[in-house]
Amino acid sequence: MALTEFEKPEYYTNREISWLGFNSRVLSEARDKSLPFLERLKFLSITSSNLDEFFMIRVASLKDMVHAKYTKRDIAGLTPQEQLALIQEKAHELVHQQYSTYNRSLLPVLTASGVEVVTEHEKMSAEQMEYADHYFEENVYPVLTPMAMDSSRPFPLIRNKTLNIGALISKKGEKGKAEFATVQVPSVLPRIVRLPNGEKGQKCVILLEEIIERNIEKLFLNYNVVCAHPYRIMRNADLTIDEDDAADLLKEIQKQLKKRQWGEVIRLEIEDKMEPKLLKILRQEFDVKEEDIYPINGPLDLTFLMKLYGLEGMDDYRYQPYRPQPVPGMNDEEDIFTQIRRGDILLHHPYMTFDPVIQFVKQAAADPDVLAIKQTLYRVSGHSPIVAALAQAAENGKQVSVLVELKARFDEENNILWAKMLEKAGCHVIYGLHGLKTHSKITLVVRREEDGIRRYVHLGTGNYNDSTAKLYTDCGILTCSEPIGEDATAVFNMLSGYSEPKSWNRLSLAPLWLRGTFLRLIRREAEHAKNGEPARIIAKMNSLCDKEIIAALYEASAAGVEIDLIIRGICCLKTGIPKISEHIHVRSIVGNFLEHARIFYFRNGGNEEFYMGSADWMPRNLDKRVEILFPVEDPGVREEVRHILEIQLEDNVKAHILQPDGSYEKIDKRGKTLLNAQEYFCEEAQNRGKTEEEYVPGRVFIPMEAAE
Repeated sequence: MALTEFEKPEYYTNREISWLGFNSRVLSEARDKSLPFLERLKFLSITSSNLDEFFMIRVASLKDMVHAKYTKRDIAGLTPQEQLALIQEKAHELVHQQYSTYNRSLLPVLTASGVEVVTEHEKMSAEQMEYADHYFEENVYPVLTPMAMDSSRPFPLIRNKTLNIGALISKKGEKGKAEFATVQVPSVLPRIVRLPNGEKGQKCVILLEEIIERNIEKLFLNYNVVCAHPYRIMRNADLTIDEDDAADLLKEIQKQLKKRQWGEVIRLEIEDKMEPKLLKILRQEFDVKEEDIYPINGPLDLTFLMKLYGLEGMDDYRYQPYRPQPVPGMNDEEDIFTQIRRGDILLHHPYMTFDPVIQFVKQAAADPDVLAIKQTLYRVSGHSPIVAALAQAAENGKQVSVLVELKARFDEENNILWAKMLEKAGCHVIYGLHGLKTHSKITLVVRREEDGIRRYVHLGTGNYNDSTAKLYTDCGILTCSEPIGEDATAVFNMLSGYSEPKSWNRLSLAPLWLRGTFLRLIRREAEHAKNGEPARIIAKMNSLCDKEIIAALYEASAAGVEIDLIIRGICCLKTGIPKISEHIHVRSIVGNFLEHARIFYFRNGGNEEFYMGSADWMPRNLDKRVEILFPVEDPGVREEVRHILEIQLEDNVKAHILQPDGSYEKIDKRGKTLLNAQEYFCEEAQNRGKTEEEYVPGRVFIPMEAAE
C-alpha cells in the first residue's frame, strides 16, 4: 500500500469531537458511584473548567476561520463550519449531562451527607433569610455596581467568564416598557456563603447570586424589578500576536491580554427560566446565534463545586491527601551533584517528590563551584522557589540565562511578572523565540570540578511548577552524561543566539528534527515487522492528532507492528479498521492525577529504545514549538520506565478503551484482579523499604486541576 492509502479522511476522527469525548470521560468519573461523593463533585467542576477553555480557544478559533471564509477541511474531511455544527450538538449534550449529574445524582447525595445547597432563597427559614439579608447589607451591597441601559447609557462591557445578573426594571408609578439593567456578581467575594444550620442540623450554603437576586430591588430603589436572572458569557480569548510588527514582545502581549475582555462572544449561558424579553436583549447586544445560547437548569459555572470539595468536617467523603515520597536512592546528607554522578536518577511525579528539582537549582545557586545555570520556564507556580533560586544565583554572581515563554496560554501575565523580576536580579532573560513557543523542559548547570568542567542536566516531561507537580503525573531525569551535557549547551546556544549545531549526540528537537525522528522510529518498526523480527511500539502522551504520524502508525500496523497507545485526551486515530489499524490499541486513563508524561518505547528487533520528552504527537508540538526528546539510557532507569508503561497497560479500573466506532468503554472487571495504576504507584512509592507491618494502602489522593 502507498502511504496515501492511510490518509483517507474516514480513517480519522475530528480533533474537537475527540476532545469533547475526553471531557465526557472526565464527566464519567463524576457519575461513578464507587467514588466518594466529594471526589465526584471535583470531577464535575473540572468538566466545567475544561469546557470554558475549549470554547475560549478552540471554538473561538473555528469561528475566526468561518468569519474569514476559510474552508480548508481538517484531517477528518470537515470544514470549520461543519466542525462548529458538530461541536454545538455535542457540547449541548455534554452540558445537559453535566446538570443531570448535578441535579439528579450529586445534589441528593450532598443533602443526604448533611449539606444542603439552598437553590431557592424563598424557601429559607426566617433565621436564614435574616442572615442572608444582613450579609448582603454588610458585605455585598458596598461592592456592587448596578448598571442600567437607556438612551444616555450604552450597553455596558460584560467581562469574559464573569457571572452577572440581568434584570428588567420599570420606573415606579410610570407606565412604559421595561429597561435593561445588569450587575456583576463580584468575584472578590466568596461565591459560597454559609448559612445558619437547617432544622435537621444540616450545614446550609447558598450561592452569592441567590443572595443578590433576593435583594436586587435595593439596587434600583425607584424602580420595580420585573424579573432578574443570572447569565454568563464566554469571549474569544485566543491571542493574535503579529510578531513581525512587535518590536517588544512583552509589551505586545500585555496589550493583547487586555483585548481578551473585548473579544467576540462565542457562548451565552442563561438560567433556563429566563424571561424571553430579557433574553432577546442579551442575544441582540452580544450578537449570538440560537445554537450559541445554553439554557442551564441549575447554577451557572460549576467550577464553584471545587470550593464545596474543600468544606471542613467532610473528610469522610473524600480521599486523604497523598504526600509525594522521597526519590529512591537519594538522601539529604550529600549534595545533589555527588548523587547524580553515581548514575542517572529517574523522577516520577507526583508519586515521588519534586524537591530534588528544586534542590538542583537551589544548590547550584549557592555552590561556589557552579559557574552558570540555564533554564527554560513555561508555567511556574505563584510563589516559585525555582524562580527565587535563579534570582539568588544571579545575585551570587553566576551566569544565569532563563527563557521565559511569554506566550504560555493563560499564564502570560504571571510569566511577565517573573521575567521582570529575574531581569532585575541580573539574569539574562529571553522572551521566547519569534514564531515559536518554547515548551521544552530543560535545566543546565555548569560546574567547575577537580577533573574539569562538568555539566549537570535535568530533562522533564512537565513544567517547573512545584504546585502542579503534586497533581500531574510526569517524569524527569537528572544526569551528568557528557553527550547530553554537550547537547544541552547546544540547545541554549540555539535559544539565545540562533547557533545551530552541526549534529546532535542524544537529543532531538522540534521544530527542525523531532518529526523526522519519530517517523524514522515508527517506520523502522514497520521494517522489522516485514522482516519477521520483533516489532512493537508503546507511546504514552496527552494527545495524538498529527496526520503524518497517524498515517505512519497505520502503515506500521498494516505491516504487523503491535502498537499500544496510552493517550489521555485527543486521539484522531481510529482503531479496528480492517488491514489498517487492527494491531493498534488505544487507552485513556482518567484518574485523580492528570496524566501528563510523554514516554515512547520501540522494540527495534530486540535492541529496545526508550525515550521521554515534552512533545505530544500534534502539529503544534512538532512544527511550531521548541520541544525536546531525550533517550533513557541508564539500564536501571530503563527498567523503571518499562515498569511504568506495563502497569498503565494493565490498568482495568481507570482505563477507557477506544472502540472502532470512536466511543470509549471501561474494561469489564468481572472476575479480574483490579488494578488502578495511579493507586498502584502511590502504594508502591509509600511502601518502598517498609516491612509488612508498616505497609500503607494506596488509595490516597489530592484533587486534580485542569490540563496544560
